[in-house]
Amino acid sequence: MFGETAKKEGKSFPVTKTDAEWRAQLTPEQFSVLRQHGTERPGSCALNHEKRAGTFACAGCGQDLFVGKTKFESGTGWPSFNDPLPGSVETTVDSSHFMSRTEVHCARCGGHLGHVFDDGPAPTGLRYCMNGVAMNFKPAA
Repeated sequence: MFGETAKKEGKSFPVTKTDAEWRAQLTPEQFSVLRQHGTERPGSCALNHEKRAGTFACAGCGQDLFVGKTKFESGTGWPSFNDPLPGSVETTVDSSHFMSRTEVHCARCGGHLGHVFDDGPAPTGLRYCMNGVAMNFKPAA
């Protein structure tokens, strides 16, 4: 339903760093989300309100993930998109918190971005519910 599932355990990513290197590069909140599968508080990130044309990229490695025109207001408190850029994300099954969800992570560094659900708008019907702290926004030139 959500594309090919990638196994993160034992998978090598093009961008690989030690925990110490990630901690030196990321803020504590970014490290918690991207490297430890944390979640930011809903409504806490300015990217939730970002409406300009541009690209949302992984805060860990800079990989472009979503373009602004695929972003929509889901009412969840997290930035939501209906379609990632081709090859930019991968998914795994997340069985934590006593439920089964589809985790979304960066295909380049493996950083946890959020989850994808099948209750989004047309044309994909998907809602990529992302942690804003896991991304940076690059305005269109």
